[in-house]
Amino acid sequence: ITIWLLIAFTLCKYVYGDERLELSLNGKWILQNSNGSLLFPAEVPGCVHSALLKQGFIQDIYFRFNDVAYRWIVLDNWTYTISFSPSNEAKQRVRLVFEGVDTVASIFLNGVITGNTDNMFRRYEFSVGKMLRGGENNVEVRLLSPVVYSLERSQAHSSYAVPPDCPPPVQKGECHVNFIRKAQSSFSWDWGPSFPTLGLWKGVRLEAFNVLRLIHLSAVPVYNSSLSQWVVEVEGLFDAVEQTTVRVSLSVVELWTEEAFTVRFLPGTHKCSLSLYVNQVRRVCGEGKGTAVCLCLVCFIVVSFSCEFPTQVYFRTVELVQEPIAGSPGLSFYFRINGKPIFLKGSNWIPAHALQDLVSPADVRNLLQSAVDANMNALRVWGGGVYEQDLFYDLCDEMGVMIWQDFMFACAMYPTESDFIQTIREEVIQQVRRLKSHPSVIVWSGNNENEAALATDWFKIPVVQRPQYYTDYVSLYVDNIRAIVLEEDGSRPFLVSSPTNGAESQWEGWVSRDPYNLHYGDTHYYNYTHDCWDWTALPRARFASEYGFQSWPSFSTLRKVSKPEDWSYGSTFSHHRQHHAEGNQQMLKQAGLHYHLPDSPDSLQRYKDTLYITQVMQAQCVKTQTEFYRRSQSEIIEGKGHTMGALYWQLNDIWQGPSWSSIEFGGKWKMLHYFAQEFFSPLLPVGFEDQGVLLVYAVSDLSHDLHLKVSVYGWSSVDAVCTVVSGTALVGGGSAVVIHKQPITALLAGCGSGSCTRLTCLMTYHLEDINGCQQGPINHLFLSSPKEAHGMLKPNITFSVQQDEVRRYTINLRSSAVAAFVWLDALDVPGRFSTNGFLMVTRNRTVTFDPWGPTSTKQLVQALTITSLRDVY
Repeated sequence: ITIWLLIAFTLCKYVYGDERLELSLNGKWILQNSNGSLLFPAEVPGCVHSALLKQGFIQDIYFRFNDVAYRWIVLDNWTYTISFSPSNEAKQRVRLVFEGVDTVASIFLNGVITGNTDNMFRRYEFSVGKMLRGGENNVEVRLLSPVVYSLERSQAHSSYAVPPDCPPPVQKGECHVNFIRKAQSSFSWDWGPSFPTLGLWKGVRLEAFNVLRLIHLSAVPVYNSSLSQWVVEVEGLFDAVEQTTVRVSLSVVELWTEEAFTVRFLPGTHKCSLSLYVNQVRRVCGEGKGTAVCLCLVCFIVVSFSCEFPTQVYFRTVELVQEPIAGSPGLSFYFRINGKPIFLKGSNWIPAHALQDLVSPADVRNLLQSAVDANMNALRVWGGGVYEQDLFYDLCDEMGVMIWQDFMFACAMYPTESDFIQTIREEVIQQVRRLKSHPSVIVWSGNNENEAALATDWFKIPVVQRPQYYTDYVSLYVDNIRAIVLEEDGSRPFLVSSPTNGAESQWEGWVSRDPYNLHYGDTHYYNYTHDCWDWTALPRARFASEYGFQSWPSFSTLRKVSKPEDWSYGSTFSHHRQHHAEGNQQMLKQAGLHYHLPDSPDSLQRYKDTLYITQVMQAQCVKTQTEFYRRSQSEIIEGKGHTMGALYWQLNDIWQGPSWSSIEFGGKWKMLHYFAQEFFSPLLPVGFEDQGVLLVYAVSDLSHDLHLKVSVYGWSSVDAVCTVVSGTALVGGGSAVVIHKQPITALLAGCGSGSCTRLTCLMTYHLEDINGCQQGPINHLFLSSPKEAHGMLKPNITFSVQQDEVRRYTINLRSSAVAAFVWLDALDVPGRFSTNGFLMVTRNRTVTFDPWGPTSTKQLVQALTITSLRDVY
């Protein structure tokens, strides 16, 4: 489903009969450390690390062990300074505006303190009119070490502990991150480094005016079901110098609808809320853009001079449906968008870089486009990172990516002192007002895993002390965050945590006895030791919002941040990069269940092959789990099922290291992401074995008449041994139905006497329409673990490359035998293949490659490597 909001605010020069002056203070500042030994130019927006990097004081922060080597940066205090000369024209009100300060700072203007900051996620404004002087003025931002500050705040909270104190040692991180309002993952996580940044990470400006200033404007359409009518709730936040009256005109241009309001402002900051009732809305989105209904709303704000703010609004409704299900205890848990139940297909988003100012628009667009190209319709912005930049949400609106938006609290308890609560309240107000006009945001969630942490006692809190933590939890997430969200935004649902039992958690007092109850809410599930191919151990959840397996990135990605002595799986570098306890061993143990582990006598080749086998393992494991969730959407088994979402952990990487991601740092797709392109396909056949019986489900987002074609192949040949075609069945939209059921022994027997066994053969299957045309991808099912297969030969794949007129390259592959997990790697030639990691059961196959920059056929041929499962042992 596509959900759009296209914003084009046109800020006028004249505001309410008053010329508004704005002076940007972005650009070159001077940055120095506490003792003045380092003093150099620094860009704003930016941070200390990126400034040091640009001036050559440090190297690539991700190179080898620099995350530890550069710890000295965050243990120091730093000061940003800039001089400027304001306009000579006098104004009654002058504001010094900081869109984002990271994090704890004192702000001085001409040597006089104007205020303090303690929250990375807030905008700060300071009244400075009386402090300005003619000629040159000086702004100074004195930043405190976030590590030292967090320690001091923790020590000051002496009445009881607020766990956890520190991350696990394997993460090589800093302590007490829950005492500071900044990206929680910046102190380290199990997939990323510790870089607690400092800086002015968003813009700085001076604003001057005489009468009235508009700080914020939003327009949110809400459907009133009792009136069968749309209401556009327009909200403005104004700063008034003196009592003034404003005429506001709201116009729906396409319907020639207009309503005028007169608003009276007293001095101070005020929120103005207006409602425009719309009697008819027509659909203007095409078939390819889903079911969003769209209409252009233009708001005119007028006093003596016209100030126009045209805003295009896309009307859509969001419901989180939690209601009884026939044949099952508990409640459903799914999203209904514009009246239609939607299965959410996607992943989880983490910060794209440890230094936010180095995340380019191209980086954001490439990652989101990669999600869309993998048939995802949803992403969860995880609660341990940052509220993403405006461009992220604009692109999600444009691309039709629905957003599950966490607030930035993760895997910890938090203090509830009044000043901490107050800064969080302002954070939540500002972020909800900033983001609520984006229809891509379909749900707010108060935190990541904190209900589960409290309910299942992650931190070993003594029983007698637990009531205090329950009280703090409810105070923070319910009495404050939830209350603010419900007041500020009535257009979308709010969940207190993820995972949660939703309505059941609320009924139990907000902290459920079992937040992982499969009859309610959403579930996070990880199991690295159990055989991931065994679907019977998977949770038949209402909604799967986190699950996954680790893999290593490709050698070409790791080579950029390492040296030759690092290129082995057991190296100090490999150990250092792994921030998940026993992670490297878990990957090999899981891979060893079904594949021979690489054993090349060449140590470098063995390292490359091991990186490859971790990606094979990850892709197949997540494929099995995602297909299980997709086929579970239409059925209830033993009271469980009706699964309506699969968001695997995680989409992107923050650096070059092992993680759960499907996209490597830099944008290169792992094998998992190519698999996701297929297992999230709108039309998908899902096959599995249940007690010796082959079952194949047809999973469809839209209604189709379909039949199934099953082909059986021997490992040693590229010619099908036999083919079976099922009868035609109608598969309704948003459903999963059994389209083929047959004992495997009968299927193999039908291929001819003794020609196939579980060890010598495998099968592929795909859906076809009534005309025999293939619909959706070709899927596969191994009848035994590949490491036990008989007759698997080295395929000796050869290739040729041709370039077409649009700079796309066609790669023609030829194989002498069935080849599993065929992996094409262009090494340092950036780009994307049309498919990868595939099962090749034909002699010839064509794959295309789209380069991201200038290259040549010769360069691609020299760079291209092809690996299959049989090649690594």
